[in-house]
Amino acid sequence: MAASRGQFRVGIVGVGAAGRAFLPAFKAHAGFDLVAIAEPVAEARDSVAAEMGCAGYPNLPSMLQGADLDAIYIATPSELHPEHARMAFAAKKHVLTEKPMAVDLKQAQAMVDDAERAGVLLVVGHAHGYDLPIQRMREIVAGGELGRVRMIHTWNYTDWIYRPRRPDEFDIGKGGGVTFRQGSHQFDIIRLLGGGLVRSVRAVTYDWDPQRSAIGAHTVFMQFVDGTTATAVYNGYGYFSAMELCGDVTEWGFIETVEQRTPVTRSSAGRSAADELQAKRQRAKGAIPASAPFQPTFGLTVVSCERGDVRQSPRGLYVYSADGRNEIVLPTDKSPRDLVLDEFHDAMTGARPPVHDGRWGLANLEICIAAIDSSQSGQEIALKHQVASPR
Repeated sequence: MAASRGQFRVGIVGVGAAGRAFLPAFKAHAGFDLVAIAEPVAEARDSVAAEMGCAGYPNLPSMLQGADLDAIYIATPSELHPEHARMAFAAKKHVLTEKPMAVDLKQAQAMVDDAERAGVLLVVGHAHGYDLPIQRMREIVAGGELGRVRMIHTWNYTDWIYRPRRPDEFDIGKGGGVTFRQGSHQFDIIRLLGGGLVRSVRAVTYDWDPQRSAIGAHTVFMQFVDGTTATAVYNGYGYFSAMELCGDVTEWGFIETVEQRTPVTRSSAGRSAADELQAKRQRAKGAIPASAPFQPTFGLTVVSCERGDVRQSPRGLYVYSADGRNEIVLPTDKSPRDLVLDEFHDAMTGARPPVHDGRWGLANLEICIAAIDSSQSGQEIALKHQVASPR
C-alpha cells in the first residue's frame, strides 16, 4: 500500500557505498518515502537513520517485520542479493536490486521466478545504461536517422583494483572482480544500444598484480544475432584515465589536469582487512556525488552506424555524419540514480514496464559469466538467456 502522501514506502538493506549513493535520489524523489534501513554495522545504521529521519534495523527480517513497506532496495554484497530478494518477495514487496543481481544463473533465474510468482516487480540497477547520454544514444539509434547500428565499443580505464576493497570484492565466486562489478555496466550499455540479443561472447580477463589478486582487466568481444559487433575494454590498474579518451579532463569539471593527478598507490603491503574496510566506509560517505556540472561518463562509448557515429561529450553527445560534427547538449538536473528511481516508480504505478527487469538483469549476468568462462576455456561461448531491448 502506498503512503498517504501518494508515495511508495521504501526500505534500504545495506548502506555501504551503493546504498549511500542512492540516499540523495530517494530524498529528492516525490514518489518515494524512505522510511527504514537495515544495516548490521551500528555506526553506519545510526548515522544514516539520523541523516534521513528514518527507522534503523539490524537486518532485513527485522525491517520487514517492523516497517510498513511497499518496496525494498537491495544494496548488500552481490552474494547476498538472492537471499534478500527471496525474503522481500515472500513478503510481497517490490525489489530494486544492485547489479550484478546474483553470482550465478540459477540464483538469478530463481529471483525472476520468485518475483513473478509473488506478483511483484524485480528491477536491476544501478547500471550506467541509465546515464542520460546513453539513453539519448539509444533514442538516436532507434530513430534510424544514422542507419543500422554496426559496431559498439565501450572502453574504461580506472584505478578500481587499488581503491579500498572488502575481500569479497576480489573473489569471483562472490561476484568480485571488474568483469562482474564493472562489466555489468558495460554489458548493459552495449545491450541497450545493440538491441539486447547478444549471440556469443569471446573474452580474455587479466590478473596482473599478485598483491591485489583479482580480475582487474578484461577485453570482451560480443556478436549480436543481427551481426552487430561490440567490444568492452576495462582496465582497473590505474595507470591511465578514461577521462583522456573523452577529452581534456578539465572539460568534465575536474580540477586537476592529467599531469597533476595524484599517483595511485599500487602496493597493499601493511594494509590489513580492517584498514581496507575502514577506508572503504570512509570513502562511501562522500565518494559518489549526487550530481555534477557535466554529464556522467563510464569511460568512452562509441556507436558506429551505417551513416554516422555517436559518442559522449562533456555536455551530452557528439554526432558525426556527412554534415560534420553536431553536439547535442543534455540537461544535468537528474543523476543516473534519479533515472533509476523514475523507471522503478513508473513500473510500480503501471505507467510503463521497466527496461531493467529481472530477465534483463539475468541476460547481463550471463555475459559476465560467459566472459569469465571464455577466458578460462579459450572458447567462444554461446548465450541462451538474452532478451530483446524494448523499443
